[in-house]
Amino acid sequence: MSGGLFALLDDVAALVRMSAASIDDVAAATGRASAKAAGVVVDDAAVTPRYVQGIEPKRELSIIWRITKGSLRNKLLIILPVALLLSAFLPWLLTPILMLGGLYLSYEGAEKIWEKVQHRRGSGHGHAAPAEDDAAGTQDPAEREKGIVSSAVRTDLILSAEIMVIALNEVEAEPLWERAVILAVVAVFITAVVYGAVGLIVKMDDIGLALSQRRSSGVAAFGRGLVKAMPVVLSTLSTVGVVAMLWVGGHILLVGTDELGWHGPYGLVHHVEEAVHEATGALGGVLGWLTNTAFSALVGAVVGAVVVAVMHLVPRRGGKAHGAAAH
Repeated sequence: MSGGLFALLDDVAALVRMSAASIDDVAAATGRASAKAAGVVVDDAAVTPRYVQGIEPKRELSIIWRITKGSLRNKLLIILPVALLLSAFLPWLLTPILMLGGLYLSYEGAEKIWEKVQHRRGSGHGHAAPAEDDAAGTQDPAEREKGIVSSAVRTDLILSAEIMVIALNEVEAEPLWERAVILAVVAVFITAVVYGAVGLIVKMDDIGLALSQRRSSGVAAFGRGLVKAMPVVLSTLSTVGVVAMLWVGGHILLVGTDELGWHGPYGLVHHVEEAVHEATGALGGVLGWLTNTAFSALVGAVVGAVVVAVMHLVPRRGGKAHGAAAH
């Protein structure tokens, strides 16, 4: 009897040691996967603040929280199970699906540039503001917030998909259950980091206002400077967000075409990147990365511009054809 009890205790101890080793493996793999996805986190954090520009300050954190919940749903309920199923049964589909996301990001980035150009052109000639601006001013606040959250969550879906696929590629050799745990941890961690940073950024002016009312002259001066700087910071982040869409979208398309067998475009970019790296010595790593980023953004801008042109041209032609038919 005692021998059986000791044997059972030995088995339990062995299971505990195996579980501890598995947890260590999962933690290490999660760290690697999160590090690999860190580059996209910067893009996500830069893109999101532009969605709350012009929103009543007291509603900003509420909207960011709704976007955060949408991001978690994207990662945990849509992307994670789909990525695991595809990696197990149809791994070749991951790249085309990701490229569709890259195409959408390129389109959205180019569309934002097009809207700014049209708005400036209208303002420069004394024209009225675009109809969408008027609509935004008269739209029910609840409906406007709903539209903002929906747009942000759609964009997040693409960026989150890239984060999760990058993480999945890093741990593809792990067993299925470990992959699921790692991706879930990465999803929660990345979401908390991104939207925690976004919440801090958009409320920084309120923090500055509170500091400006302190008795210490140095703290008060810092607070006033923070308040004055934040509109510029948010405007800059909005621009960075658009560039990030083009950069990430173009990079997805370049890497995707390379993985699907068309090596020319990305091979050229990689060759130029390596040449810059070798020619610039100590700054080679940074300048090489900037070269790759610039080419990716250019590809995203060109592809996005083509899609924008098609999307704007087709409705016009349809409208002309309808008008001709009416006459």
